[in-house]
Amino acid sequence: MGTPPEPSHAMLRRSQRTSRRLPRRAAIGRRSFTSTLRALEMLAEAGAQVSVHVVDLDSGDPVLSGDDHVTMPVAGLGVVPLLIEVAAGFESGSLDPLEIIERASVDPVSSSGLWRHLRAPALPLSDLAVLAATAGDPIAVNALLQRVGHDRVRERIDALGLVSTALLDRFRDTRGPDDAPQVAVGSARELSGLFSALVNSAVVDAAVSAQVSEWLSLNQDLSLVAASTGLDPFAHDHDAHGLLFINKTGRDRGVRAESGVLAGPRSGVAYTLIVCFDDLSITHRLRAHDAFRVLGVELMEYTH
Repeated sequence: MGTPPEPSHAMLRRSQRTSRRLPRRAAIGRRSFTSTLRALEMLAEAGAQVSVHVVDLDSGDPVLSGDDHVTMPVAGLGVVPLLIEVAAGFESGSLDPLEIIERASVDPVSSSGLWRHLRAPALPLSDLAVLAATAGDPIAVNALLQRVGHDRVRERIDALGLVSTALLDRFRDTRGPDDAPQVAVGSARELSGLFSALVNSAVVDAAVSAQVSEWLSLNQDLSLVAASTGLDPFAHDHDAHGLLFINKTGRDRGVRAESGVLAGPRSGVAYTLIVCFDDLSITHRLRAHDAFRVLGVELMEYTH
C-alpha cells in the first residue's frame, strides 16, 4: 500500500450546521491520514458531525485527532464500561459468572440481537457478557445492566476518570419523552484512551483488563474500520499473521461509532471514530461507512 504525502496544517471541518473550521493534528511520524481527512471533511461538508482520535500505543502521541473532546452519541459502544464492571465483579467475587438470568425477567427488545432467537430461556452472566461483546445483543446488555445496576456502572466510569463518557439507559425498541435520548455518549479521546489502557493492563487490574480484552477480541462486527483488516469476523482472536485486534462498534439511527486497538509488526494504535449524520438515504449511510473503511486502510498502513 502506498503512503500519501504528509499534510502540515490541513483542517478537519466539523459541521453541525456550521461552516466554522476547527483545528486538528494529523500524521505525526512516518504515516499520514490524508485520505481519511478528505473523507471526514466530505462528511462534515454534507452536514455530519465527526469526532476522531488515534493514538500511537508506543509513544502515546496522538497521530490523528479532530473534535475528539466533543461528547457525542455512541450507541452500543457505551457498553464497554458495563463489561468492565462485570469483569471486575467476577474478579472480586461480588458477581458469580455462572449466576443464571432468566430472559423473561428483562424487558424484551425486538429490533436486534441473538438471544431472542435462541431456545435457551436463561443464560449465565458470563455467557451474557460474551453475547454483549460479540454481537451487541440488546437483551443480554439489558440483563447485565439490570443485574449490576446503573449506579455501579456510573461509579466505575468515575473511577476510570472518564468525564465525557456515560451509559445513560438500557436498549429500547422505542424511546419516549421520559427516556434518555441516547443509550450512551462518549468522546473519541476518552474512548481511545480507554482501549489503550485495556491492552496495557491498566483498567482496574491486569485480570480485568485481560478479561474485557478477551471478550472484545471476539466481536463479530468487522464491517466498519475493521473491514480493512481482512480478519475473519467469526475467528479473529488468533490471527495467523500476528495481527492484534480488538474493537467495539455502536450503531443507531444516524449514529456510527467504533473504538479499537490495532497492532501490527511496525506499531500499534488505539482509535475511535464517531460519526453522527442525517440518515436520509442509503447513500448518506454508505458515505459514513466509507469513511470508517478509509480510516481502516490507513491504520493498516500505519501499523504495517
